[in-house]
Amino acid sequence: MGADAKTAMKVEMTDAAAKRIARIVAGEPGKTALRVSVEGGGCSGFSYKFDLVAGANEDDVAIEKDGATVLIDDLSLVYMGGSVIDFVDDLMGQSFQIRNPNAVASCGCGTSFSI
Repeated sequence: MGADAKTAMKVEMTDAAAKRIARIVAGEPGKTALRVSVEGGGCSGFSYKFDLVAGANEDDVAIEKDGATVLIDDLSLVYMGGSVIDFVDDLMGQSFQIRNPNAVASCGCGTSFSI
């Protein structure tokens, strides 16, 4: 895989997301990371799934920032390359949001997308 392909596959997390993930994991005994995966389904074709996990699998890519770890498996990374994971706290509520440059459409809830 060339340098351009590796850059395109990179996923980042914002400071706000890292801070929130670290806080959540600290309050969950035995959990060490937030797993983000892509599954078929959802109102736009694909949906994001968030899980607290105890450790990484062999095919996981780990994204680390400020004491927070996000794990993404190889297959999900194909759909998420170039994305930014953020945590938003506004009048509509608190949620993790993924800004995915590959998505051509998304649903109002922000957890479903199509390519």
